[in-house]
Parts: sequence; structure tokens; C-alpha cells
Amino acid sequence: MIDATPLLRLYARRRAAVLARENAAAAQQAQLLRLVRRAADTRFGRAHEFARIRSVEDFRARVPLRRYEDFWRDWWRGAFPVLTDISWPGTIPFFAASSGTTTGNTKYIPVTRAMNAANRRAVFDLLTHHVVARPASRVFGGANFMLGGSTDLARQAPGVQSGDLSGIAARGVPLWARSRFFPPLRYALMSDWEEKIATLARLSLDADIRTLGGTPSWMLLLFERLAALRPDAPKRVASWYPHLELFVHGGVDFAPYRARFAELFAGSGAELREVYPASEGFVATADRNEGEGMRLLADNGIFFEFVPVEEIDLPAPTRHWVADAETGVNYAIVLSTCAGLWSYVLGDTVRLVGRDPPRLLVTGRLSYMLSAFGEHLIGEELEAAVGTAAASIGHAINDWTVTARFPDAAGGRGGHSYLIEFATRPEDAALAAFAAALDADLSRRNLDYQSHRSGGFGMDAPSVRAVPPGTFAAWMKSRGKLGGQNKVPRVIHDAALFASLERMMP
Repeated sequence: MIDATPLLRLYARRRAAVLARENAAAAQQAQLLRLVRRAADTRFGRAHEFARIRSVEDFRARVPLRRYEDFWRDWWRGAFPVLTDISWPGTIPFFAASSGTTTGNTKYIPVTRAMNAANRRAVFDLLTHHVVARPASRVFGGANFMLGGSTDLARQAPGVQSGDLSGIAARGVPLWARSRFFPPLRYALMSDWEEKIATLARLSLDADIRTLGGTPSWMLLLFERLAALRPDAPKRVASWYPHLELFVHGGVDFAPYRARFAELFAGSGAELREVYPASEGFVATADRNEGEGMRLLADNGIFFEFVPVEEIDLPAPTRHWVADAETGVNYAIVLSTCAGLWSYVLGDTVRLVGRDPPRLLVTGRLSYMLSAFGEHLIGEELEAAVGTAAASIGHAINDWTVTARFPDAAGGRGGHSYLIEFATRPEDAALAAFAAALDADLSRRNLDYQSHRSGGFGMDAPSVRAVPPGTFAAWMKSRGKLGGQNKVPRVIHDAALFASLERMMP
């Protein structure tokens, strides 16, 4: 294979120069006005007077916040699957089939050719940051392994297909780049996740893997299979992929996995970079070191708004954009995109950690909060506390979830029940220490939680149970949610759903 990295290096040099002088506010306003001009003659554009929009303020005055259910009910359902000139010009060629982690209901997210192009540009931004950090990189000298869902797409109508976002993206990979992507198409089409992991693990050992990407929990399943195939080699990434340069992760908070991945990547020269892709669009990518946030993609087909989380359900919430959003505030992120989403509440919560350029951290989901007793815990606090508690006892975590446990007798107190899948099960004393460390860390991070836990006044101490390795994968498989973009829900509000997980325990 010819090493195409020199060409990437030339591109990266030019792109890095553009990013260095970018004015994010100017870029974002230009993106918004370009988007509304494109969609002015659609049904949505005419209904919201896009032709009269000249500024961010004009746009806000005409386009209220909407969630997926609002778009589906009011704009898409009647014409689905052939959406022509409804919220974006032309016919939508693809729909990303996306399941919410809390509801499990399938959503059909429009994906246009313009969005596919924007997603490809986002990947090249990621590679630009890598090449700038590693001037001697030879990342295109081998294969790039993305562990995604099946690339097979379902035909919804003539010229209209739906399926996993990775399958939609595969349709847009340029011919020159296809030889540099792993797995080959016939294996990428596989829908049986267990068979796919086994097959790809075996094949990848004979490939020259330079980049690797996927959701951390599913990546651990791949690593387990690789270790089984090479039982005499150290259980390290360097043993399986000696030329690996870059590991890309996203989709879930990395904090609980950090210790485990540090062990797996010990001795490897690969760098780890976080990305923030969604079915609705590519939001941000890490351009600096871990913990410094991900850089917002300000010039890539999406206009971003930020609404304080506590206002998201108000009739007239405060709407910020990059010109006036503040650092340190927990915001719901809102998108308007080149796929015909307008002031769309994505469902994620973020916190800006920089403004020039804008960088953010994902803090959780609007539905990913735990406040059954007034404790007001957000996803970021839960993720961080679980990670801290795991580090305190020296045990890595594969997966976890939590639910509220309500009193079952008069005068009793409720609390939180955690199910934790450790890489190796801790002894009872260590598990008790984990629970205590978790409780203490949450009390430190959140005053409401602390007050409810003070003297056992409002809540009992958290209940923590260790489940055997493989439990979460088996549970997700039983629900038809194994692999791909499916993620274990961190907070489960549905008692029946949590009970179905408990039934998987021995």
C-alpha cells in the first residue's frame, strides 16, 4: 500500500492555518445564513420566513426549539420515507436509525449528502490535529479500523435507505480511500455482532492497523477476543497492533474506562483522541490534550446554540450561541444543520471550557439525570464519581448503570442502586470501599446530594452490586442492542428495564 500520509500532511498544514485564524462567531453566523438561504424554499423555510432572516436574532425570533418528536409529528411523519423539500431541499437519501438509550424507540434522523460531506471533513479535522501533533506520522501507511455497526442499509423507498450511521458514511468514502479502511465491505456488512467481533479480531491481526476507533465498551470486547487469539502475548494493544498511532473514542464518558485503557495501551505509542459525533451531525473533536475539551466545528454545516439546562423546558428559554455562551455553565446543546434540523434539541448537555476557539466537554444527557429525591445529579458527576471510586480500589470497569431505589415501607428511605461490571470482580471489602468512595465523591461534587445524604436524612447510602464480566453485553444482546452505536444506559428510570438487567445476574 502506498503511504498517502504526505498528501494528508499537505492538507493538514493548510487546514491548521485556517483553524488558527478562525473567528468562531463569524464562522457560525456565516454558517447559519448559508443554511437558511439553502432551505428558504422548503416547506419549513417558507413557514418560518427564512427569506427574511438576516441575523442570529432574526432566526431565533422565527424558529422555536424543537425535539425529534416535534419534527417527526409536525413535519416528517406524513411524508416518510420520502421527504422532499420539507425541511431541506431535495429528497433525503438516507436516514440514520438511532435508538435512544433511555426510551429504546427507533428514531429516523435525516442524513443528506451535504451532511455526509460535513462528516468527512470532520474526520479530516481529527487527522489534521493528529498530524500536527505527530509530524512524523505515517497514519495513511496502513489500515484505519473503525468498529461500527453493520454497513448494510435497508431500502425504505426508491433512492431512500436507512441504517447505522457507519453504513451511511461508508457509502461516501472516496474510491482512493477505501483500500485504507478496515474492515473490507463484505465483513462490515455483518449484522451479528458476536460473529463480527470474532471475525474482525482475527482478520485485523493480519492487517497493518494505524488508527482504531469505536465506543469504549464495545472496544473492550474486541480486545478480549484479541487476547484469546494471542494467549501467549502480553494483553496489550502494542502486541496486536504494533504500528497503531491513534485511538479515537467517543459516544460515552471515558472517565470510568481510563484506568483500563491505560493498562491496555501501556507501551504503545498511540495517542488517544476524543470525538463528539452524533447521528444528527459531527459536533467537535479533540485538538489538544485529554481534559482540555473538544474544539467545536464552527465552519462545518452546523449552527450551534446553547440553552441553560434549567431553562430547557421553559416556554421562552435563554438561547446563547458561541458569541455569548459562557464557560462553566451546563447547557443543552441545540443544532441547526445541513440535513434539515432547525433549533433541534439534541438531548446532550455540555459545558464550555474555552471560547477562543470554543471548546467543550460533554456532561451528560437531558434524560441522563438522577434526581428522584431532589439530589439533582447530572451525568458528568455520576461518571466522574464512578471513575474516581474505581481508581480508589485499583479496579477497572467494563460497564455500569444506576437506578433510583424508592422506599418500600412507611418511614423508609430510598437511595441509588448501582450495577457495576468490573474487569475482575473485587473482594467484598473492596466493593464496600468502592461504595463508600462513590458516596463521598458525589457528596463532594454535589451539595444537594450531600445534604440528602447528611446523617442519612433523605437517602440511604448507595447500594453497589458487582455483576460478572459479560453481563451487560448479554443484556444488550437480549434487547437486540448489541454493538454498533448502541450504548448501555447509565441511568435507568424504567423499573421494568432495570429488573430485566437484574435477571441476567446469577
